[in-house]
Amino acid sequence: MKKMTFSIRTVAVGLTILLPLQAAAVEFVFVGSRQMGMGGAGVATTTDSLATYWNPAGMAMSKKFDIRLQAGAQALDRGDVSDAIKDINKLNLNDTSSANIARLQQQIARLNSPNSNFTGAASGGLYVKGNAGDHALGFNISDVATGGGFLRSPASVTTNGNNLTVNGQIAMNGLEARQAVVSYAYAFADRMFSIGVSGKVIQGAAYSGVTNISGASDSAKIFEDIGQARLTTVVGLDVGAMFRPTSWLRAGIVGKDLTSPTFEALNGTKFKMLPQVRAGVAFNPYNSLTLTSDIDITKNNTLVPGLSSQVLSFGAEQTILSELLSFRLGAFKNMQDAKTPFIPTFGFGLRINALRVDVGGGYDFRDQAALASGSIGMVF
Repeated sequence: MKKMTFSIRTVAVGLTILLPLQAAAVEFVFVGSRQMGMGGAGVATTTDSLATYWNPAGMAMSKKFDIRLQAGAQALDRGDVSDAIKDINKLNLNDTSSANIARLQQQIARLNSPNSNFTGAASGGLYVKGNAGDHALGFNISDVATGGGFLRSPASVTTNGNNLTVNGQIAMNGLEARQAVVSYAYAFADRMFSIGVSGKVIQGAAYSGVTNISGASDSAKIFEDIGQARLTTVVGLDVGAMFRPTSWLRAGIVGKDLTSPTFEALNGTKFKMLPQVRAGVAFNPYNSLTLTSDIDITKNNTLVPGLSSQVLSFGAEQTILSELLSFRLGAFKNMQDAKTPFIPTFGFGLRINALRVDVGGGYDFRDQAALASGSIGMVF
């Protein structure tokens, strides 16, 4: 847990800064505690107000009015980057003994290992939806941030005989999408089919910054090197569909950011949120049990050069006592990152009359992955 504390802090910094890239995309963020608890699967199961993010077609599959607040975050440190940086900054650089040089070079080797990087995401917002017959209308005011950090070039150690010098910089990329979203959905054929669309006004905040490895464990020093964000306002479009051939089976598909919203960094470099397509399926063997899975159809670039995201998610939800309590389990894996295992998730929900309270999270000790989310809502 001590190791993860530094990792999450480092990733949180990474969420707020961005190194210029020619074209970038963002990972499909797990928005909502229920979805996070089920391994990040939500395209076919989300029929409440969070469908304005996951799949607008889902709104028309439920006739209830729904309003909720949610916040969540996730972080993944590949290769113990944050621990290596912290250990480097603990060493005495005035000690030029062979033993101390060996210790320093060992940590530098950890940083220089292939695929050593860290990524993170965070979200929060207000989500509302209502229905009138076969029509559904929803909106959300939300913020979705993604980011990552990586070694800009191979690190090294030099000495002048009196002290040691660590050569190298950590670059961190981040894009914050502040969104106002209006969604519409329509169900037909006795709610066997539904289609939905979301129009988005996105204010993107793009940052650029690098920091030297020496002193990188000092959060204040990192913030000094961030620089200022450049704000760009654009429009975006999501389109989704859902198919329910029987009461126990649903399938959904959504295309997000189909207009390729583009943001400009301070140095003039363009950032693109490339289109994403995700599909999902949900089974209800009996009324209180849901089994679900999502898969990214597209391979999505990330804000870390050379790292792509294509996530496969599995999840299950069991309700008891007339849905008073919900228990959730899941797992997900980035199929484009062979070294990352399936990361387990879990969640819990409480329903008291119209009140909904949900929490979700996950943790993986091997790759230092952590997820956490909470939400509260009212359903009528």
